[in-house]
Amino acid sequence: MSLDLTTDEIDAIWSEAEQLRPPVMSGDRVETLYTQPPTLGRGHKREIQLCDGLELCIIDVVQHGWVERVPENEHPVQFCVYLSGLIESGDYAHGGPLRIDASQGYIGGSGIQPGHFVRPQTSQRQVGVDVHMTPALFRQFFANGQGELPIALRSLMMGDNWQQRFSPRTTDAMRLVIKQIIHCPFRGMTKRAYLQAKVFELMALQLDGMMVSSPRSPTRSLKADTAARIHHAAEILRSHLESPPCPTTLAQQVGMSDRTLQKGFKAVFGITPFTYLTQQRMQQAEQLLRQPGQTVAEIANIVGYANPAQFAIAFKRQFGISPSDCLRGKKLPKTSLLG
Repeated sequence: MSLDLTTDEIDAIWSEAEQLRPPVMSGDRVETLYTQPPTLGRGHKREIQLCDGLELCIIDVVQHGWVERVPENEHPVQFCVYLSGLIESGDYAHGGPLRIDASQGYIGGSGIQPGHFVRPQTSQRQVGVDVHMTPALFRQFFANGQGELPIALRSLMMGDNWQQRFSPRTTDAMRLVIKQIIHCPFRGMTKRAYLQAKVFELMALQLDGMMVSSPRSPTRSLKADTAARIHHAAEILRSHLESPPCPTTLAQQVGMSDRTLQKGFKAVFGITPFTYLTQQRMQQAEQLLRQPGQTVAEIANIVGYANPAQFAIAFKRQFGISPSDCLRGKKLPKTSLLG
């Protein structure tokens, strides 16, 4: 069962863990290594202050099952790219769900970030980088001589308005830069200068990708009440994987027509309710298969498949390996991280 935690509770877990195992400063005094609290997972994060207003975090962790409930907050400009792993994040009124994985990164603009949840994928190694930049520094680097940002970048500076979010596709060029950041060959001030240059190279690549992607706000075209009903419907499906309601019944339960439900799911999640249900079933099954004590047939039944053979077909289509292989501990192929 996943832990349902607030941001304050997450901070308290980190603080307690740091008392038992304090952060370690690197020999060149450039980065600080933080060990993941056992309650949340295993692995570590390396934090580096590149300059005033620019922070780099190098992530290499395996997360346990938890969800963080993040309150409304003032958000900096953020750039995030993963080589592996998956984070799902979303709110119910101002932008819908978001996935950050090996196929697509994240750019979060400054402004007011709505309250939302963060749910990392369990059992899979999460490797990547996360960059935070103050709005003032972003403007300093990207504004013209008159202090004005290019029109294409103004959506990242929303002030007291809701932030804008983007999901640029992760390219091979970005992956190369991430690997160069992770395996930086230098030390001391040379290391800091090298990482600054690489971070700005990554920003440039992501911003270029942002120009051809749309903001991650698919529910913006939906009324807030409609978006909330769609998310309620998704919650119902997640809570009844074994015996979900049919589409017509589900639509009635959330107070909308079947057609509106189908269109709403496409707008919010990019997929139909049936596909969403299948994905949720497969994710739950993968977690259960990693735990001892149950057979493939039992797990198939738990996630709503009376026929284990049909379950096996759906599981292999989703992850590229059979349920039996997963039960024996075989790792998922990298392509399965793409969602």
